[in-house]
Amino acid sequence: MTDRPRALPTRRLNRLLALAVTASLAAGCGALPGFSSDTKGPVTVMTWAPENTKGTDAPGVPAMARAYARWVNANGGLGGRDLKVITCNEQNDVNGAADCARQAVDAEVTAVVGSYSQYGRSFLSTLEAEGIPFIGGFGLTQDEFTSPFSYPVNGGQVALMAGNGRQLATHCAKVSLVRPDTIAGDDLPELLDFSLKQAGRPAATDIRAKEDANDFTAQAEHALASAGAPASLATTLGTEGAREQARKGCVTAALGDQTTTFFDSLRRVREDFQDVRIGSVLGSLDQTSINRGGGKSGVYEGAYVTGWYPAASDDRWEPMRKVIREQAFNDNRIDSADAGVQNTWIAYTVLTQVVGSLGEGTVDARSVTRALNDGVRIKTGGLTPTLSWRFEDTIAVRDYPRMVNAHVWFQQVKRGQLTAVGRTSVNMADTLERTI
Repeated sequence: MTDRPRALPTRRLNRLLALAVTASLAAGCGALPGFSSDTKGPVTVMTWAPENTKGTDAPGVPAMARAYARWVNANGGLGGRDLKVITCNEQNDVNGAADCARQAVDAEVTAVVGSYSQYGRSFLSTLEAEGIPFIGGFGLTQDEFTSPFSYPVNGGQVALMAGNGRQLATHCAKVSLVRPDTIAGDDLPELLDFSLKQAGRPAATDIRAKEDANDFTAQAEHALASAGAPASLATTLGTEGAREQARKGCVTAALGDQTTTFFDSLRRVREDFQDVRIGSVLGSLDQTSINRGGGKSGVYEGAYVTGWYPAASDDRWEPMRKVIREQAFNDNRIDSADAGVQNTWIAYTVLTQVVGSLGEGTVDARSVTRALNDGVRIKTGGLTPTLSWRFEDTIAVRDYPRMVNAHVWFQQVKRGQLTAVGRTSVNMADTLERTI
C-alpha cells in the first residue's frame, strides 16, 4: 500500500512528458533531446497534371512520378524512408488546380513536386499558407517564379521563347508566332521579339488562337501570309520565285498539345511554293509528335526547336531511361523524350538530394523548405547547371525573381529525329534581364 502513492506521480509524469514531446513535434520544433522523432516515416509528396481534357494533357508527369517512387522504394527509399507519391488530375482548369492544392494540404504532404499547370495563381497561395514547397513545376506561369515557396528548375516558357527567337533569327527574315490566347500566352511575343530585334530582325506577327480549338485553318493562312508567303505569291513571282521567297520566312507555334493540330492545318493549306521554315519549343513539339507527323518525310523535318534540356538521345538521360525500363517499361504514357517527363525527373532529383541533405533529421515541409532556402546545391548530372535558390543564386529578372536557370538547348529535326544543335546550352539570362 505504501508504494501506490509514489507510482501515481510517475504515470502522470510520463503522460506530461509524452504530451510535451507531441506538442514539440506538432509545433515543428523537432524531437526533444534524448527522444527519437519519426524520422524514418514515409516522405509523402504530390504531383499533379491535366489528364483526359479537351486541351493540353500531360499524363506522363504523374506516371513518371509514380515510376520514380517505385524505383526509389525498390532501392532502399530516401535514406531508408519510403517515398509515397499522391497524384491529382488538375483537369486543365483553374478550379481543378485549386482542388489539387487543397488535397495536398489535407494529405499534409512534404512538397508538391514536378507538376504541370497553367494556373499557378490558383494553387500557390494555398501551398504558401501551409508552408508547402512547390519543387520543379513546369514553368508555365509567372507565379511559379514569384512565390517564395516555389523552386523552379528551368527558365519557364519565357526562356524558351527568348531562346526560340535567337534560334530563328539566324534563319528567318520574317516570323509568325501562333500562341494561345491566354494569360500565360500573353508574355510570349515580347520575348520572341526581343531576341529577333537583337539580331536585326523585325518583330514577329502575333497570332492568337484558342488552345482547345480543333482547326487552325485561319491562323495557318494568316501565319503563312505574315511570314512572307501569301497564297498570291506565285502569281507575282512565279512558282520558283515564290518558293525562294517563302523559304526566308518562319512560322513558330507554342500551343501545347494543340501545336500538332495547328501544324496539321498548316500542312493542309500550304501550297508547294509556301514552304516556309517552322519552329516550336519542347513541351509543344516532341519526338512523339514528329513520329506521328510522318518522321523524316513529314511536316516537321527541318524544324527549329528550343528546349530546356539536352536532346533526348543525350547520354545524360541514361539514368532516367534506366528507371523507365525497370519500373514503367509498358507504360505508354511515359516517353523519355517528353519535356514533362524530363522535368519531373529533374524535380524528383531535387527532392532526393534535399532529403539526403537532412540526414537522420525530420523530413517535413518545414525542414525541406529550410534546406532549399539555406542553399543546398543540386547536381543533375549536367542536365542543368547546379541548382540553388538562395537570393544570391537568382537571376536578376524583374518579374521572375525566383528564376535560377535560364539555359536552353537548340535542336533541329533532322531525318525525323530531334538532334542537338551545338554541344552546349545557351544562357538566356542576359536577354531576360533586359526584357522583363
